[in-house]
Amino acid sequence: MSARTSFNELLETGAHFGHLKSKWNPAMAPYIYAEKNGIHIIDLNKTVAKIEEAAIALKQIARSGRKVLFVATKKQAKDIVAEKIKALNMPYVTERWPGGMLTNFATIRKSVRRMTQIDKMATDGTFENISKRERLQISREREKLEIQFGSIADLSRLPAALFIVDITKEHIAVAEAKRLNIPTFAIVDTNSNPNQVDFAIPANDDASTSIAYIIELMAGAIREGLADRKMDKEANTEELDTKEESMHEAEELAAGAKIKGGKDSGEEKGPAKKGPRKRVSAKK
Repeated sequence: MSARTSFNELLETGAHFGHLKSKWNPAMAPYIYAEKNGIHIIDLNKTVAKIEEAAIALKQIARSGRKVLFVATKKQAKDIVAEKIKALNMPYVTERWPGGMLTNFATIRKSVRRMTQIDKMATDGTFENISKRERLQISREREKLEIQFGSIADLSRLPAALFIVDITKEHIAVAEAKRLNIPTFAIVDTNSNPNQVDFAIPANDDASTSIAYIIELMAGAIREGLADRKMDKEANTEELDTKEESMHEAEELAAGAKIKGGKDSGEEKGPAKKGPRKRVSAKK
């Protein structure tokens, strides 16, 4: 199987540009190829390998039916993530990270339920029985909740993993995931510590071209996992139908054999009873 990307494809997106040497994190040393004009250049051969590792793992998570939460609140990334991840029905956070999003998940779920409650009020006639001012207040509350929690409304349980753009900016999300042992995937630039996450993809996390390209690769891996899951379900359904059909056939055969057995035993019993009477009459 060929790699999902190549050195040249990543080069075209500007994924190799790191930060100024003065802002580097020494933990990124293994992923830095060189320094040019005071800027670190990322080794894209290593980026190709890390993208492959991350994609395989994300594909497996999606295939298992679990959710991956994408986190990207920086300006260059938020619209890209919202567009590409919404299409996959995966949760994402592109506004401010709500503190306790993972570690206090029950409270976050209350906010999501409040959205559902307000929606119900709008349809069950409650709005008709309250003042215009109250309706306006509740509508504004709903708008705020939608902005902050609308993209995670379907997240009924903790995600199986997080994918983060810029772990330095999203350090609270990284810390919460680590505390709960939730696997983390991330685009990691030269100013960050790759050891903070489980699957670090060394690349430019500031250029929208680089972010969009890598997010699309990850989205592709998730699509593959979802397609495999659908095939698994269809195969299981087919296998179940075949088993049920076989059992039905076996039951019919067993029932037929029982009926036949009953007739045969009846025929055998008939002559056996008549036999002795014939022999007695023969002696007379």
